[in-house]
Amino acid sequence: MENTDVNRSLKTRHLSMIALGGSIGTGLFVASGSSISTAGPGGALIAYVAIGIMVYFLMTSLGEMATYMPVSGSFATYATKFIDPAMGFALGWNYWFNWAITLAVDLSTISLVIKYWFPGWSSWKISLTFLVVLLVINLISVGSFGETEYWLSSIKVTAVIVFLIVGALTIMGILGNDGAVGLSNYTYKKAPIVGGIPAVLSVFVVAGFSFQGTELIGITAGESATPEKSIPKAIKQVFWRILLFYILSIAVIGALIPYTSPNLLGSEAGDIAISPFTIVFKRVGIPLAAGIMNAVILTSVISAANSGLYAASRMLWSMSKQGMAPKAFERTNNHGVPVFSLLLTALVGGAALFTSLYGDSFYELLVAASGLTGFIAWLGIAFSHYRFRRAYLNKGYELDDLKYKAKWFPFGPILAIVLGIIIIIGQDIRSLVNFNVGRLLISYSGLIILFICWLYYKLRYKTKFVKLDDIDVAETKKNHHF
Repeated sequence: MENTDVNRSLKTRHLSMIALGGSIGTGLFVASGSSISTAGPGGALIAYVAIGIMVYFLMTSLGEMATYMPVSGSFATYATKFIDPAMGFALGWNYWFNWAITLAVDLSTISLVIKYWFPGWSSWKISLTFLVVLLVINLISVGSFGETEYWLSSIKVTAVIVFLIVGALTIMGILGNDGAVGLSNYTYKKAPIVGGIPAVLSVFVVAGFSFQGTELIGITAGESATPEKSIPKAIKQVFWRILLFYILSIAVIGALIPYTSPNLLGSEAGDIAISPFTIVFKRVGIPLAAGIMNAVILTSVISAANSGLYAASRMLWSMSKQGMAPKAFERTNNHGVPVFSLLLTALVGGAALFTSLYGDSFYELLVAASGLTGFIAWLGIAFSHYRFRRAYLNKGYELDDLKYKAKWFPFGPILAIVLGIIIIIGQDIRSLVNFNVGRLLISYSGLIILFICWLYYKLRYKTKFVKLDDIDVAETKKNHHF
């Protein structure tokens, strides 16, 4: 008999570190420079704070559902049960596509970071080597993935803390040869906000890309040994993680590097291989530390790619279990690893990777495309939670019976929905105003994919919007193991 089940062997420490480190990667260490270059230090901070608030509410919403109903399909499964099966189908394939593309972005970045030391090495050979290594790690067992992610995440979390300490001491003039830098770069030339609202909105996508991965806690729930204990613990720390690792990092970078610096990713003379974190360490005058920081950036991007490969494969596996993807993708090996789901994800990610290696502009386009599809997934989480809580109360159940309760309901999910819609519509205002069809197709490709998937499933299976009275929350609770 063929295996089709995953193993619940991820420990609490695995889930906590995955939730913490899964979103610390390309976006924070590399693309953060683009944010400051585009909108100035103040504009970048506004974008990251706004997305941070949105993500916090999203994670509390996801935490409530994932604790109550821990499944690897996570929010695609929730959308199927609480909104409409067609929406669950569309969100699941959208999310899989998102991480397959993000995997390509991370693999491309790995080669660029390594070229910091070895500029003559072949980009595609570096990226392909790491793709094979990550595929092997994920094929062994979910435990090998969890342990790898735990140690990689530990390194980058430690690095961010050290960076914040060094950055603060540099701002105060205790380190470095330039004296106290203070906050002068926040008023340098057109700073703090450069380019007005359009520029800030455009940074929302980059910020959103940086935060992608925080929802991994919902995916890992299906393979957690103790979800009712592990998930609440990981979710409760999200607020401080966002504040410490994102808001403070952007604030320090904005203070130490002027937005006009040619070394920031996104500026005309920008070098994609140089991270703002590396530049800060160079400024302190410790070249060895800059090399070490670049090594840390390498581990962080490897970690992000590792998480992306895992998340995409589990989503595809879950879709197959629900009959929304070919049955072959639900097969697992003796260790509970969905082999075919992993192989297809790696194949698509590898194909996307080779298109990204043609030039830096492809890198920026991939960031924009994957950032938008991430927002769509987040909207699905927020709306699913809104429907779940209403159905739960509609059946007469008590909130005190929930192992984890999202705070500020319904304000949290409603704010996430409204902010998410605004960001999606306004993330490429210039192309909308100028009606640049080519650019619009790229910027809003995530919406196009979502609509096509939704329409296909809706027409083929004649699905309907699930009424609150038809949502059997009690049955959902009993049958959370697929």
